[in-house]
Amino acid sequence: MEMNAERCDGILTIAVEGRLDGYASEEVKGGIAAALRDDDRSAVIDFAGLTYLSSAGIRVFLGLQKELKGRGGVLAICNVGEYPLQVLAMAGFDRVFSIYPSRAEALTASLRREDSLSLIADLAAPPVEYEGAKFRFEPGSRASVSLRVKGSLDDLLHARVREEDVNAEKFSDISYSLGVGALGSSLADAMPYLGEMVTIHGSMTWIPSDGHATPDFFVPARAGGEVRAYTAFSVALDGLFNEFATVEAEEGITLDALYRAVFSHARDRKVRAGVVAVALWGVTGGFQGSGIRKAPVTANAPAQGGSIVDPENVSEWIETPGEPKYGGDSVVAFGIGLDPSVDLSSYDAGALASLSAHPRGEGDGGLILHNHGVVFRKVPWDLRTPLEKGIDRCLAEGEFVDMRHLLDGTKILRAHVGIAYISTITQG
Repeated sequence: MEMNAERCDGILTIAVEGRLDGYASEEVKGGIAAALRDDDRSAVIDFAGLTYLSSAGIRVFLGLQKELKGRGGVLAICNVGEYPLQVLAMAGFDRVFSIYPSRAEALTASLRREDSLSLIADLAAPPVEYEGAKFRFEPGSRASVSLRVKGSLDDLLHARVREEDVNAEKFSDISYSLGVGALGSSLADAMPYLGEMVTIHGSMTWIPSDGHATPDFFVPARAGGEVRAYTAFSVALDGLFNEFATVEAEEGITLDALYRAVFSHARDRKVRAGVVAVALWGVTGGFQGSGIRKAPVTANAPAQGGSIVDPENVSEWIETPGEPKYGGDSVVAFGIGLDPSVDLSSYDAGALASLSAHPRGEGDGGLILHNHGVVFRKVPWDLRTPLEKGIDRCLAEGEFVDMRHLLDGTKILRAHVGIAYISTITQG
C-alpha cells in the first residue's frame, strides 16, 4: 500500500495505491491525520492504482468526509477502478461519496466550494493586498487603547529580579499580556520557575525555567479565585481592538511582514500608529520560537556579568530556535510592534524604553517586535468564526502543543487579527 499527499491549487490531494485492507487502513488514517492542516476544508482522494478496498478503508474516508463537512467543505473521490467501485456500490456508499471520473474534475468541484466561501467573505469586506497577502479589514472600537508595563526589562535582561520586583496579578486583570512570569502556590514557590509567558483572553501559558523547556498552562473556568500570576515583567493591553483583519497568504506571511502590513494600512488610512498591539488566531506555516532557560533572578546572574543576551552569555541563557515547525497547526498569539521610523516622542520615554530595549527577532524590516504564541492542534480554521470565539475554541477544545517567544520569521497562512493602535504607554 502506498500513499502520497500533496496540495494541488491549495487543495489537499491524496493518492492511494495497492491494497487498502484493515492493516493498510490504519496507516492511511495516520497519514491523512498528519497531512490534514487546520485550515484544510476540502480534500481529493485519488483512487488511481487502488486495486483492493474493504470496509476498513471505507470507514477511513467516511471519517474524513465527516471532518470536512464540519468545516464547511467537501470530500471528492476520483479515478475509482472497477473493483473498488463494486465494493462501494455493494456497501451502499457509491451515493454517499462524491465520485468524479478524473482528478481535474474532483479539484474543480472542491475549488468551487472554496471559492464560494471566499466570495462571501470578499463581499462582506473587500480585500486589499499587503506584503503578498490578502487582508480584509473591519472596524472595531473607536476608544483609545493603552499599554501597561510592569517591571523592569533591564533588570530581567541582567538577571537582577528580586521578590520585591515581582507582581501578583489576578487573572481577571490580564486579558491580553506577555512577559516573564510563573504560576505557583506562593511567590517563593514561583520565583525559581519564572519564564516566557503570555495571557490570552484570561488564560495563561508559560515555560517554567526548570530545564525541561516544556510549557504549562492554566485556563480558569470562571472569574475570581485565589490563583495569581506572578510576573517579573509584563506588557498588558488596556482597551479594545480598534480594527479587525482577516489574513490569507497561500505561501505564508512572516510576523515581520504582517506588522509591516498593519503599519502600512494605518498610514494609508492616516491613522497615527507608532506602536500597535496585535492578537491573532490562525494557522501557522512555520513556527519559529525561543525562550529563556533560567529564571532571571539574582541567584542566576551570568557569571561573566552583563546581559543574558550578550554573545558570551546567550548560549547559556537563550534556547536555540531550531528549524520552523508545526506547519498547518493552529496558533494563538499576542504581541507588540514598534515602528522606530515614525515620531514616538508623544509616548512616555521610560515606558517606551521598556518596550524598545527588547532584543529583536530575525526580521529585517526595521521594526521592533515582541510576540508570544501558543500552538494548538485539531482546531479547524473557520473564516466565519471571529477572533475571540476562535481563541476560546482553541482553549476549550484544542490539543495543546507548545508555547514560545515568537521570532519574526514565524509564518502565518491564515488568521483573524485584532489590532489596537496604542495611544499611551504607562509604567508601574
